[in-house]
Amino acid sequence: MTRQATDEWGRAGPRDVLRLVRGHGRWICLAVLLTLCASALSLAQPLMVKRVIEATTSGGSIGYVLALLVVVFLAQALVQGLAQFVLSRTGEGIVLGVRLGLISHVLRLPMAVYDRHRIGDLISRTSTDSTTLRLLVAEGFTEAVTGAIGLIGVVALMIWLDWLMFLVVLGMVMIAAVIVASVLRGIEAASLSTQRATGTMTADLERALGAIRTVRANRAEQRESDRIAGGARSAYTGSVRMAKLDAMVTPAIQLAVKGSFIVVLLIGGMRVADRQGSIADLAAFLLYMIYLVEPIGTLFQSLSTMEQGMGAYRRVTEVMTLPTEQDTVPRPVTPATYRARSDGGRPRAPVLEFRDVWFGYATRRPVLRGVTFEVPEHSHVALIGNSGVGKSTVFALIERFYDPDRGRILFDDRDIGTLGRADHRARVGLVEQHAPVLYGTLRENLTYAVPDAGQDELDRVVELAHLTDLVDRLPQGLESDAGEHGMALSGGERQRIAIARALLTRPRLLLLDEPTAHLDAVSEAALRRSIRETSQECTLLVIAHRMSTIRAADRIVVLDEGRVVATGTHDELLGGSEQYRLLSRAQETDILSG
Repeated sequence: MTRQATDEWGRAGPRDVLRLVRGHGRWICLAVLLTLCASALSLAQPLMVKRVIEATTSGGSIGYVLALLVVVFLAQALVQGLAQFVLSRTGEGIVLGVRLGLISHVLRLPMAVYDRHRIGDLISRTSTDSTTLRLLVAEGFTEAVTGAIGLIGVVALMIWLDWLMFLVVLGMVMIAAVIVASVLRGIEAASLSTQRATGTMTADLERALGAIRTVRANRAEQRESDRIAGGARSAYTGSVRMAKLDAMVTPAIQLAVKGSFIVVLLIGGMRVADRQGSIADLAAFLLYMIYLVEPIGTLFQSLSTMEQGMGAYRRVTEVMTLPTEQDTVPRPVTPATYRARSDGGRPRAPVLEFRDVWFGYATRRPVLRGVTFEVPEHSHVALIGNSGVGKSTVFALIERFYDPDRGRILFDDRDIGTLGRADHRARVGLVEQHAPVLYGTLRENLTYAVPDAGQDELDRVVELAHLTDLVDRLPQGLESDAGEHGMALSGGERQRIAIARALLTRPRLLLLDEPTAHLDAVSEAALRRSIRETSQECTLLVIAHRMSTIRAADRIVVLDEGRVVATGTHDELLGGSEQYRLLSRAQETDILSG
């Protein structure tokens, strides 16, 4: 998102709704035109009633006027209904546009934003808040337009009939307007509080359901229920406060309209009795006052509704002002471009190279401290070290989830900062340690990055990841459901599905985060064979903890406290690295104790 768009979403004020309706001007103009027509037909009816009364008093014919009154009444109802439909449809289209923009924006936020915000709260803003936004646009805005147009027409005709009586009505309406204005400020604050509490409740529920097995195993159902209920109660308190304030709007409207109706009836009646006015004029003025009830009520209620929607709008804009991942790439990079850099008779450049890379998730707390290493083409490199030394951070930087604070990362001899993120990620496969499997079928999971993959390609990766037995065992094969978060599968099966999914893209570099973590001895041996075969197709960089996985690597990079302390083969490191010997002995101790 550009800085201009970010600033635009971030501003709050009277033009908020106008920014939302931008791009829908044609439909809004049509709706306004239809509303004007409906208002004109409606406002003509009291004048026709006045004509009927005058004709009856003078003994003239009223048949034609009565017939015309019926036609105008029916036409007004038809046009008004059509106008309301166009306004509502336009409002729903605006809300849809906000939702689509919000979904697209949320999926493109930098990883650092996901680290700071609760996922459940982002989901709430995309679903609940965008739904509540309908109050601001589909209801509040449409009612405000309808009410304002009707009010202008009624006021103009009332002034034309009797400006002095109109001043009486205006005074009563101004009293109600002062009351409503004070109420509206409280409604917006209560709405924002309610939406925030709803977001907290959704985030807590997502937290509990995402780890429901852990919740059950630790008998924490009641504690989680109490936590979620706290957010629900806060939302309830805010909603009740909003309802209390909203309930004050209706009495204010009644005070303005009914009170002024009684005053006008008394004053007008006395004036007719003193022969200072006609019954026809008084009847027409009173009819306009009845007509005034709807536009004033609609306008005041729309202001209340819009203030309720403003709370949701503020939360939506908070997300839309967050920056998305940005690229400044002069031209797209093709696979041929990569290959060309390793041809020409020169020694082939490493597929991946870290040069004095520093990085920290928080200021002044670096996780990586001057990391330097190479991953040659078609090699199998293991990245090892104790927990917390920065191995996963290395993977995150390679995938450009984050950018280094200092230093350079080269991919095929090109700084990855000069490459488009999507283009770069298309050439790097990632298999996470937890191996996420999405809700859907096995085929949908395998083809996630390559939706149009052919059956031959699928068969290749299924065999390479040793999933053939799983596919044959399931009654629907690749069309079988994987379950929510892949819970219908074992940990090892999820791991192999993630590997097959990554291999289907034919990556130039494959990142494996402890691929044997969930495998038994037989599956681990099969996977090691797959890794050897895969290294003929692409380069492998593996985060490894098991000694069997480490020994299978061509080269080993040892990390400690965010630094590379040693590189070499297993035998070389046993003889030359104390840190590697410590890690090796710890592995052997775990195996013996197991």
